[in-house]
Amino acid sequence: MQSIIVFSHLRWNFVYQRPQHLLSKLSRHYRILFYEEPEFFPGKPSVKLFSPLPNVTVCTPCTPVDQPGFVEDQMPYLRQVAREQCASYTDAIAWFYTPTALPLLDEIHAQHVVYDCMDELSAFKNPPPHMEEYESALLARADIVFAGGPSLYNAKKHRHPNVHCFPSSVDATHFRQALDRNIAHPTHRTLARPRLGYYGVIDERIDAALIGRMADVHPEWQIVLVGPAAKVDPATLPSRLNIHYMGYQPYSVLPQFLAAWDVCLMPFNMNDATRFISPTKSLEYMAAELPIVSTPIKDVVDLHGDVVEIAYSPDEFIGACERMLNMKGAQMQKKIRLMRERLAHTSWTSTAEQMRGLLEQLDQHGVAGTEMLAARSGPSYAGHTTRMHE
Repeated sequence: MQSIIVFSHLRWNFVYQRPQHLLSKLSRHYRILFYEEPEFFPGKPSVKLFSPLPNVTVCTPCTPVDQPGFVEDQMPYLRQVAREQCASYTDAIAWFYTPTALPLLDEIHAQHVVYDCMDELSAFKNPPPHMEEYESALLARADIVFAGGPSLYNAKKHRHPNVHCFPSSVDATHFRQALDRNIAHPTHRTLARPRLGYYGVIDERIDAALIGRMADVHPEWQIVLVGPAAKVDPATLPSRLNIHYMGYQPYSVLPQFLAAWDVCLMPFNMNDATRFISPTKSLEYMAAELPIVSTPIKDVVDLHGDVVEIAYSPDEFIGACERMLNMKGAQMQKKIRLMRERLAHTSWTSTAEQMRGLLEQLDQHGVAGTEMLAARSGPSYAGHTTRMHE
């Protein structure tokens, strides 16, 4: 099997999202080494290895450098790990989720270089040093770039000649388990209704003030937040009797939470960190056939504005939630029809297969499908890919 060596700032056992979905599908065709950012260990440097799936090995360097990420002080240790662990992965595809890992490319035998740009990491809180410079260097080395949504695609399409738009997709079968509302998570047995829920990382992208205002305006609403806090002090998050923090929960039980909710929330701040996001949960919420309310994240508006209720202020957000809770059967059935139509056009399996086709074309042509792509004019946002060569 051909190999893929992945360099990721996200851990395999953290929130299950784009990297795990795609690489799980690709592991049917490739031997994959998932090289995570290092963990701090004050003793002798070491490496942790485990295999979550057939053909997938997760590699976690443990170093005495108490700094997160692929920073310069970590590189002597990380280079050695790359040389040792990647030695058997000859003529591999190097696949980057973070540009800061680019120095490790010199330590491996890479046939092609992929940049799967799922976030604008330089816009996040406390980004690694020199992120923008590393990204420019990675774009210069990459053979192909995958963009995780229309906003990211538009930001990158002029910076590389071979960029493809692959918005977030969905494992609809997994999340359709929530259609059986009897599987509601046990933590909700004592929670009154209505229940309005969000799952995902709770960080600088979440509008904590909005959550607090919702809880104050409607003390009868039970607001459920599922996910780990990151880069925010939990003590600064709103504390109310009707706000319930459930912490990290495994991907396997997320349908049980959806089965217990009446409205799904995407209460994102409108800031630099959310300017380019394309939330995976949009389609996951749709698979559960629940009403959805979101702040005006551009990709959500552009891709799903006909299905998701978009609110431009805290009062509008609360009003939209009120409408969704009071929505009559015919109105909800119309939304459900739109949700089902949207889900029919995308899946992580389809996305991974399209990516694999482009990787195979790299082997055949050196660039992805020049003849086919010349006939196309723009990106498709329904799970299909198009290259813009401008």
